Amino acid sequence: MHDIGYAPELRDTGFHPLDGARHLESLGAPARLVRLVAHHSGAVYEAEQRGLSAKLAVYEREDSPVLDALIFADMTTGSAGQSFDFDTRIDEILVREPGSEVHNAISKARPYLKDAVERTGARMAA
Repeated sequence: MHDIGYAPELRDTGFHPLDGARHLESLGAPARLVRLVAHHSGAVYEAEQRGLSAKLAVYEREDSPVLDALIFADMTTGSAGQSFDFDTRIDEILVREPGSEVHNAISKARPYLKDAVERTGARMAA
């Protein structure tokens, strides 16, 4: 669900977290779901790269175990559903997107994303 904004028919800004959140909002989805989609996987970093920070800021980011778990799921799973450790997944994104807004954003977001993955791993182990 978090990547619904990649659907070509939903493309508006070209920034999938924002496009997905807007679509879900238009369907009357629960506000929390809309906000989680808008802010998954450090979206704020990419929004900054794309000049979309103000548009993303319409959706309040919750810093919670749920957002951490969403980041964990996204940052340990490949686009074809394969399992990765965090560093392998980040490296896969960076190789796939050289020089792009995604590359720059993921590079900046890496510590934030790693912390969320580690918190979730600790919660799962407890």
